[in-house]
Amino acid sequence: MSEISIQKDHANLLWTGGWDSTFQLLQLLLIYKCSVSPFYLIHEDRPSTGIEIKTMKDIKNYIIKNYPHTKELFFPTQFHGVGDILPNNDITSAYHLILKKCHIGSQYEWLSRFCKERRIKDMHLSVRNPFKSKENNLDEIFNNMLIRDVVNSQSIYKLDPDNKNSNIFILFKYFVLPIRMFTKVQMNEIALSKGWKNIMDLTWFCQNPTYNEKPCGICTPCQQKINSGLEWRIPPARRALSLYYRRLFWPSKAVIRSTLIKLGLYSNKNDAL
Repeated sequence: MSEISIQKDHANLLWTGGWDSTFQLLQLLLIYKCSVSPFYLIHEDRPSTGIEIKTMKDIKNYIIKNYPHTKELFFPTQFHGVGDILPNNDITSAYHLILKKCHIGSQYEWLSRFCKERRIKDMHLSVRNPFKSKENNLDEIFNNMLIRDVVNSQSIYKLDPDNKNSNIFILFKYFVLPIRMFTKVQMNEIALSKGWKNIMDLTWFCQNPTYNEKPCGICTPCQQKINSGLEWRIPPARRALSLYYRRLFWPSKAVIRSTLIKLGLYSNKNDAL
């Protein structure tokens, strides 16, 4: 990956109150002393929306209370409805062409349209591996398209404009990827060393919370937590259910989903950010 260097003092961040985006929020505010405008896209069909909004409020209050200097850096969170985003044929077409080759969350399509509509070219997207398939090399291709950019001393990654005609570039050109090379375990180690544990413990990730607002242990984000070494975020009883679910149902679910994608019948509107 080649390297370029640009200096800025403000960041636009897609924030959900989840682990990854909250970790990047803390890096921007507490390490790089950068002002931040958080954006939250409201998906009408997402069961966890209310919990995520409350989580973001709790995290913001905690940060400002314990780090008073961030009050001037922490801009108001902007809320926008997914259903209000203008259509864009180029972005939607690029997304569906990629989807034919592998599973990729539908959120990248409407997030890209949102950034296009709002003319945001450097939105911080806190993801590590957007492509979810063992049957192709799109993740490797994606890596080869990235260039490293240093902003406020932080290394981030973005798509190289030399690939402007590729579907991957069309879909991801509005984003920078600040935590691309981190694992969740590494983020946890950094958070512990920086004294951020209480904040990170407030984060939310489950798409389908239980009646008492606990992680379900079954949805994709819960499965990712378990597989990434953060299984302690899931209550023991739900962890046991998750193990049963993965052994009996997860393999067949992947096969069914792959078949539906090939037939153009799969809707993944609830995929996590």
